[in-house]
Amino acid sequence: MKILVVKTSSLGDVVHMLPAVSDAARSCQGLCVDWVVEEGYSAIPSWHPNVDQVLPAAFRRWRSALGRRVTWREISAFRAQLSGQDYLAVIDSQGLYKSALLASWARGLRWGYDRKSAREPLAAWVYQRTVAVPWDLHAIERNRRLLAAALSYRHDGLPLDYGLTAMRAQLPRPGDLPQPYVVGLHGTSRSQKEWPLSHWLQLGRWLDAQSVSLLLPWGSWAERKRAEHITSEASGVHVLPRLDLNALAAVLVHALAVIGVDTGLMHVAAALGCPGLAFYCATDPNRTGVISPSAGAAMHNLVASEALSWEAVQRRLPALLEGENWPRGQINHV
Repeated sequence: MKILVVKTSSLGDVVHMLPAVSDAARSCQGLCVDWVVEEGYSAIPSWHPNVDQVLPAAFRRWRSALGRRVTWREISAFRAQLSGQDYLAVIDSQGLYKSALLASWARGLRWGYDRKSAREPLAAWVYQRTVAVPWDLHAIERNRRLLAAALSYRHDGLPLDYGLTAMRAQLPRPGDLPQPYVVGLHGTSRSQKEWPLSHWLQLGRWLDAQSVSLLLPWGSWAERKRAEHITSEASGVHVLPRLDLNALAAVLVHALAVIGVDTGLMHVAAALGCPGLAFYCATDPNRTGVISPSAGAAMHNLVASEALSWEAVQRRLPALLEGENWPRGQINHV
């Protein structure tokens, strides 16, 4: 049984599709999954053991260079690749017109959300079968319901499994990082989602008092500048070099905890079973909050009132960090 999943972006949305693939693999013997994804996020589906082929699309790059012949040659080659094999089902879980267009290039029965459930209602006209899924459900549950309907199985009672257990076990411990450490995911696409800079400074100083380092990754020059400012104002804080998703996954897995804002990397950390705190300063975690796998450590969502209070966050830190990897008997409260 071979199917095609179309879930292109963004990073958190791609992670949210992994449990649905795990459900399908448990329920459909011999399932083989191909996955269309935006090229920058292609590492994520490649981590899942039941994904056979990752098909990177370059919509973002193509859109910015539509006047170049090489762009149209790439698009033509990608379309030929999609139409070159038969699928039992083609499932577009993105619900956008661009993702529906990609699904239409593949050979197979096209499934997607109905016009009241899709993010862009016009996309539903491209599908041959549609599924009604309530908007008030978490994105992970919406994906699980769509794929279960397309492949005719029930996912009720199945564990929430991102399929990353084996991959996690293979990730090497980074040998050139200060030990022990916490990862701080401070970068996000919207300024309203940011955690106050003063809180990052307090966190760095608090961890330093516990002999724990705070590591700050970055993906843009603005994020790098903020990370360097935090480093200059608080001891024990280190700016990581720019890392790809595979290298960053290894850093996340071996952290004492991952603490960060509403960003796709927090969903990566949750999927890998990392403990941590996710700050939802301006968004509702009920629909897109981080969710830990059934067999993973707990990742906690803090909404605005608690996330924006340093005192409330500080109260949670000792319980979060105390564990078998903690180098001393207890946390010092400062």
